[in-house]
Amino acid sequence: MAETFAIVTGASSGIGYHLAACAARDAYDLLIVADEPAIHTAAADLAALGTKVQAVEADLSTLEGVDTLLAAADGRRIDVLCANAGNSKGGAFLDQPVEDWRRSIDTNVTGTVHLLQRVLTGMVRHGEGKVLVTGSIVGFIPGPFNAIYNATKAFIDNFTEALRNELKEQKGVTLTTLMPGPTDTKFFARADMLDTRVGAMDKDDPAQVARTGWDAMKAGRGHITAGLLNKAQVAAAGVVPQSVLAEAHRKIAEPGSADR
Repeated sequence: MAETFAIVTGASSGIGYHLAACAARDAYDLLIVADEPAIHTAAADLAALGTKVQAVEADLSTLEGVDTLLAAADGRRIDVLCANAGNSKGGAFLDQPVEDWRRSIDTNVTGTVHLLQRVLTGMVRHGEGKVLVTGSIVGFIPGPFNAIYNATKAFIDNFTEALRNELKEQKGVTLTTLMPGPTDTKFFARADMLDTRVGAMDKDDPAQVARTGWDAMKAGRGHITAGLLNKAQVAAAGVVPQSVLAEAHRKIAEPGSADR
């Protein structure tokens, strides 16, 4: 019997690392990727769980980076894909350099879409496979001072819902969307948001968020929101006016709000 094989993106730390750990504990061989050298340290740690791990350092904001990742799979059948890589920069949109907001869009949207199309095409051909995509509850909330990130997650939440419908006749192929809330990862430091209320507040455990997503994917669920409070926020987003949601987001994401 062939060994099962999983690819996890954004796996150097945070939710992605813990998704890879879930796969390792379930005896999947792993191909993990991130755009930083820390991916190699993560690979060594994950290999200690008793599985085969290959690490690739690649920039998934580019089509070439996605293709480099898939080339590393060397034609192997992909049983599981966890598309978790993401990028953000907080602050006022008008102050952001083009290269910053474009990198967020290219990582969160373009790179993810390219990866999903490539991998799902193979899964449909084989008639089997599971995909987990990390969206976010902020996809339901207009995001002042993190406007690009929230908008990219709105795209992902919407796109995966549509794609799931397209795939509904493919009985052996499932697509699950994980929608976490604020999680205790390096995200807020990398996004320069440590001086915000959301950056300073208590956050969800990334290991628990990853386990919630992994279990939902294995069960073939369409989408899962991690955490009761986050589920309540998603429900509220369906009835509260968008302008009210935007103002609430401003209060937690505006630079300096941690001290107010």
